[in-house]
Amino acid sequence: MKRTLLLFALLIAASSAFSQATPAPKDTTKKDTLWKIHGQNTILINQSSFSNWAAGGANSVAANLVFDYDFDYKKGNWSWDNKVILGYGLSKQNGTDWRKNDDRIILNSLLGYKAAQYWLYTFYANFQTQFTNGYSYDANNNKTLISASFAPAYLTFGPGFAYKQSDNFRINFSPVAAKITLVENDSLSNVGAFGVTPGSKSLFEFGSSIDAYYKVNIAKNIAFENILKLYENYLKNPGNVYADYAANLYMKVNKYVTVNAGVELISDPNAQIPETVNGVTSSHSLLQTKQIFGAGLTYKF
Repeated sequence: MKRTLLLFALLIAASSAFSQATPAPKDTTKKDTLWKIHGQNTILINQSSFSNWAAGGANSVAANLVFDYDFDYKKGNWSWDNKVILGYGLSKQNGTDWRKNDDRIILNSLLGYKAAQYWLYTFYANFQTQFTNGYSYDANNNKTLISASFAPAYLTFGPGFAYKQSDNFRINFSPVAAKITLVENDSLSNVGAFGVTPGSKSLFEFGSSIDAYYKVNIAKNIAFENILKLYENYLKNPGNVYADYAANLYMKVNKYVTVNAGVELISDPNAQIPETVNGVTSSHSLLQTKQIFGAGLTYKF
């Protein structure tokens, strides 16, 4: 928990520094253009309220904070693209306490050497985890711990090749990719959560991966983003593919106000989700879905 709070505090401090910094005096010297750094900080608010509404409905409120930064380097035939996404959100409905609707730490890195006009030899790495505990809830609002900070944490890496037409369209394929799953929470590792051997805190897999990104501007102020990640383990249950697909729609109202909508679908053979049917609870590998919609403020740099 201390590690999670420290990460979040550093994130807030970095964002504040970007947004509050005063413009520096104009520098007439030649700038180093090898690095391109840009990103956006977004606060989304979603609220619904009902009173004597014949169709029914539950009052709700939700708030989300998302930091999305890119650090890209290019020199000659070499390129190095890095992306950091940090998101956290809470929602509340009548009759329930505050619950998470978003919680992610994502670090992507792709090192490439140009082989042809749009082709690269690459080495990629991806790291994913979350800030706080995650729970499932039954009909009586009783909660069960199903995830935590660094439980799981996924580290995937390997050499490969990529087709990159632009920063808005790229596909990377790694035929020899390693994947390490960490489960640092004792109660989760003891029951073998996320595929680890009960009592163990890590799982090593060897297989292949595909990482694709496509963003298109469908109108002047509307952009549609697609992100796909696939991983297949050669050594255990080949054919059971880990799949993570996210689609995001960004609608710009003015310089600072945006409307964002997003959906994410995850199929993870190693994630056993508790499910209660007719009073009997059992765990299965279920399709995970997440939807977010809201209007808010966005600061870009």
